[in-house]
Amino acid sequence: MAEDGKEDSLATDDDSEQTAADDSLNTTMVEDGSTLLCRMEICVAEAEKRSGKNAMGMQETFSVYLVETRLTDSGPDGRNPAPDCLWRRYSEFELLRSYLMVTYPFVVAPPLPEKRAEFVWHKLSADNMDPDFVERRRVGLENFLLRVASHPVLSNNKILYHFLTEEHGWREAVYDTGFQAKADSRIRALSATFRVRNPDKGFVEMKHYSDELQSHTSQLLRARARVADRLYGVYKVHGNYGRVFSEWSAIEKEMGDGLQSAGHHMDAYAASIDDILEEEEHYADQIKEYLSYAEALRTVCRKHELTQFELEVASQDLISKKQQREELATGIVRTFSLKGMTNKLFGQEAPVQREARLKVLEELITEGEDTVKEKTAECEEHVEGAWLEMQRFKEQKDKDLREALINYALMQISMCKKGIQVWSNAKECFLKM
Repeated sequence: MAEDGKEDSLATDDDSEQTAADDSLNTTMVEDGSTLLCRMEICVAEAEKRSGKNAMGMQETFSVYLVETRLTDSGPDGRNPAPDCLWRRYSEFELLRSYLMVTYPFVVAPPLPEKRAEFVWHKLSADNMDPDFVERRRVGLENFLLRVASHPVLSNNKILYHFLTEEHGWREAVYDTGFQAKADSRIRALSATFRVRNPDKGFVEMKHYSDELQSHTSQLLRARARVADRLYGVYKVHGNYGRVFSEWSAIEKEMGDGLQSAGHHMDAYAASIDDILEEEEHYADQIKEYLSYAEALRTVCRKHELTQFELEVASQDLISKKQQREELATGIVRTFSLKGMTNKLFGQEAPVQREARLKVLEELITEGEDTVKEKTAECEEHVEGAWLEMQRFKEQKDKDLREALINYALMQISMCKKGIQVWSNAKECFLKM
């Protein structure tokens, strides 16, 4: 557990001390160039159901998750340090991810497990407090932390470190960063998508790919849910064999033992489907992760569109200001404007007025040039970081999905072999009659 002294440091009013502590932490975390996961063991050990009052004062039931961490480096005495433990709600994981997405807009942020079950076959509970669902979410939250802690950029963020080690004061530390003010409005992002004049071809293709990835993964999950429904029914129907063979054995003397044994094999086969489909959910969750990754990809693309749109607006505004300066300096209006009509009707401005306006325009042009430089640098930085991130994501995706699909196929093969074994055992029972 984090010491009380650390909690006090988060709440202190001494900004310089806090800044120095943060800089020291960042230096410690980044200096060796390794990720946090190289220096710290992280797991979400268990989940617990709790009750309490929400922000509206209403009673609610919710789940909390025990996050355990331990530094892998030995202490001065050569012993491994004791693990730190703290409880986190799902909403706190959401806050952490939101902060990371705003702080690192070029990163394809690892997704959280689903808040409510989707693509479920009809016998599976969709209740978000169902123990099996909570357990799968626990596994997903641990996977999220491991992905973040192994990321070359995200893992060295001090807020992530606070999330893992400081039970109290963490939310305040996040909000003190002011990340919410930097968050892009969805309406602005959507507007930029349709108004940007020169979209980057690579980002357009990546956005199209993310749409296709989401479409294919969602279709795969729907197909899997339909197959699970049918498979459940097929397995459970085998229970009828077990019942019939058991009842039949009661009236047979020579065949009785063989029929009863075959009935037991069929009952066991029918009951095994529950564990099989529970294991299948693990592979479905891996596919769902990349369904969510598709949205993370689109978020990176939308951020680029917004940045590009802001650059285009700033560039166009600068061109307009320079044109106004030229017209004011020469007295020649090249385009139709209300100002040009006014000059024709009432005459030119006095020299003093023109000089004052020229001075204001010069200042605005200087500001505009600075804005264009800033937006250009921001756009170039985003492009550079995003393409490195896209390459990293592609390698990770190919590896993860290949492994998940192979393991899913192996599970199906194993399931079919068990079915063959059950009927082989039944055949042996019949041969002994």
